[in-house]
Amino acid sequence: MNVKLESRSIAALVNELLTPEQLEMYQVYRQTLGNKPLLFGGGSPDTGGSEDLSGVEFINGTRPGNPELVELAKRQVGNVGGQPYWSWYGFNSRVEWCACFVSWCYNQAGKSEPRFAGCEWEGVPWFQSHGQWGARGYDNLAPGDAIFFDWNQDGTADHVGIVIGTDGSRVYTVEGNSGDACKIKSYDLNYECIKGYGLMNW
Repeated sequence: MNVKLESRSIAALVNELLTPEQLEMYQVYRQTLGNKPLLFGGGSPDTGGSEDLSGVEFINGTRPGNPELVELAKRQVGNVGGQPYWSWYGFNSRVEWCACFVSWCYNQAGKSEPRFAGCEWEGVPWFQSHGQWGARGYDNLAPGDAIFFDWNQDGTADHVGIVIGTDGSRVYTVEGNSGDACKIKSYDLNYECIKGYGLMNW
């Protein structure tokens, strides 16, 4: 009996074995599988609680926002573990789910796009390729924009949330997978870990 062993990469096999739809999901899964908070698409390591918006006075820019989307996102505060966001996206078990949360919110607001599970490899390129990107310091934010973070400042987006608004010095957000929970957070507008903003057209 002769047995011939051949070494082939998983990447080569999946192209032969999976349908195009399954292959797309596999690629997304590879991008999010095992993500830690400080890796691409991972989330936020924040272990603090959700912030109180009492007394915050938001300054509206000239771009139209989507207050209903923001209210929907705020109603998710307190969710732990990311269900139903990652399952809505199509995953059978938990993945690092910050981008799934943002995509779920946009879908609930009637937008089929953007839809992304990975921050750096899907979310940022979608906004940039559609001419809807603002770098850190962008001063015409609108409720419902996406905010991307680069925690270790290596040029790679690690986390994404939804902009609630700004008071002129801080930006306020709703974020999924912030310490594995939905939370309201805020940051100085010049915070060095803000990579940029996905600017939504409503």
